[in-house]
Amino acid sequence: MSGDRLVEQGQQLDWPLMQNNIVREDLDALIEFLQQDDPILTQSANVRAFEQEWADWVGVKHCVFVNSGASANLVTMKAIAHHYGPGEVIVPTLTWISDVASVLQAGLDPVFVDIDDRTLGMDEDQVLDSITENTRAVFLTHVLGYNGLSQRLLDELEARNIPLIEDVCESHGATFEGKKLGSLGFASNFSFYYAHHLSTIEGGMVCTNDWDFFQTVRMLRSHGMLREVTCDKIKQQYWDEYPECNPEFVFTHAAFNVRSTELNAVVGRNQLKRLDDNNAKRTSNLKLFLDHLDPAKFRTDFAFEGSCNYAFTLVLNEADDVLCENVMNAMKTHGIEYRRGLSGGGNQLRQPYIRERVGKDFAAKFPKVEHVHDYGFYIGNYPCLDASKITKLCDLLNAQQTAEEAAKAAA
Repeated sequence: MSGDRLVEQGQQLDWPLMQNNIVREDLDALIEFLQQDDPILTQSANVRAFEQEWADWVGVKHCVFVNSGASANLVTMKAIAHHYGPGEVIVPTLTWISDVASVLQAGLDPVFVDIDDRTLGMDEDQVLDSITENTRAVFLTHVLGYNGLSQRLLDELEARNIPLIEDVCESHGATFEGKKLGSLGFASNFSFYYAHHLSTIEGGMVCTNDWDFFQTVRMLRSHGMLREVTCDKIKQQYWDEYPECNPEFVFTHAAFNVRSTELNAVVGRNQLKRLDDNNAKRTSNLKLFLDHLDPAKFRTDFAFEGSCNYAFTLVLNEADDVLCENVMNAMKTHGIEYRRGLSGGGNQLRQPYIRERVGKDFAAKFPKVEHVHDYGFYIGNYPCLDASKITKLCDLLNAQQTAEEAAKAAA
């Protein structure tokens, strides 16, 4: 069915960004928990269990559950600053604000690089060229479910002793060389916001294999309190150095309260049971979408291998304002919710919070992210989508006229 016939028949695709991500089964698990005699609602046994189950699923040793993906970013960057000292962190131009904001909030300096067209992640040549003696970490975002890593990048960072922080907030279950993203860097962050692959309503996770970093993050999560540490050696060091402090109330850092709750953990543990099956459906959906898009109009050559996307990526091949306007009008007409600019609204360097720091014209130095800022979109991808609905969406998008087609039609 063409896009025109959909309009003529007044059909709506009724396509929100996310649907059915908290299901009856999750609510029943929460009700069962609440029906216990005097259940503990603050951080307790379910939080600890969820941390271990998530660590096992990702393939890491240690996890710390927090109240959002942004908080995971925050405590991670604060811990990087604590362990490695002041300096620079190489960051993406296409990401969610909290990646860049957390670097600033930790007193570190962001260094920006452009994107890779096929992964939407960081251009690895620019990353490697940007490393200096002041570099403290590379903070890489796996954008909308695509793997942003290469073996070359991993090897070079290891050789230069630069810790890699993976932002996997949008990419639960995506892989590189058979390993889950989030298990390949020094540390990684996940978000469990409602729209993501797994949701705890709000929530986030910090993952690492490094014991000392893990202990620091545990303290930063909860006011900097020493009693959050699970290492007796670290506790004893502080007790010996600060004998005048009550051992139960030793505050090691000027930190935060970003703990989550038992309620969020119960939902997360229940969702984890079906995450792999749901991810397989999302991957199948994305392949169907990319296979049916018109490659003459839209980018379809994304690095699909290992991807696990919670959103369909729609990027125009050319800077075509006519096609762009037609695509947006068609999606609005047919009830298709979308976000322009891809992850985080596009080029972070155009945003007020950073533009006042780098200047008005700095964004233009990154042409690839500038293109997706103006001519890129994402559309919701979730397990309950029907295949016929996906192909109808592609028919609708493919039917939209380019500037050249519109000129020919008007001639």
